[in-house]
Amino acid sequence: MSHSLHIAADTMFGRIVSRLRENFGIAALAFGLVLLGAQAVLAHEFKVGDLEIGHPWSRATPAGAKVAGGYFTVTNNGSAPDRLLSISSDISEKAELHEMGVKDGVMTMRPVAGGLEIPAGGKVALAPGGYHLMFIGLKRQPKQGEKFSATLTFEKAGVVSVEFAVEGMGGGMDDHAN
Repeated sequence: MSHSLHIAADTMFGRIVSRLRENFGIAALAFGLVLLGAQAVLAHEFKVGDLEIGHPWSRATPAGAKVAGGYFTVTNNGSAPDRLLSISSDISEKAELHEMGVKDGVMTMRPVAGGLEIPAGGKVALAPGGYHLMFIGLKRQPKQGEKFSATLTFEKAGVVSVEFAVEGMGGGMDDHAN
């Protein structure tokens, strides 16, 4: 009799182990899908022609601010250079491409005339402290957690609509290295 009890326990134990494996597999699959979805949300990208625009983002602005910055990367997978010619957005009266630099110990910021070249097979980062967008004459304050749209116009690839994710006021490019 003890022998049949032993077999029944093994069978019950086997069922429990089998059920745990089954549930663990489902949980692992669900977790993997959540991670993939989160990565897609965090690293949003846009494509036009041979160009890939990686994670456009901006910082939240304090009440009363009249300008906001915009940042992203552009990767040119083509065999010919292209050029970012203009930017527009309904969040501001105008948008300009600017370059920040240091000359003789003095930080300078100036508009970039003639657009920004994206070399063939190359990548250009618009980031704090370098090339960046300026949204001038804000019509509303960008708030952390929201998105706003903008239109980028390239010389060869054409026009692409993108969404800028608004990060916290202290947010930095370190979170968005591509």
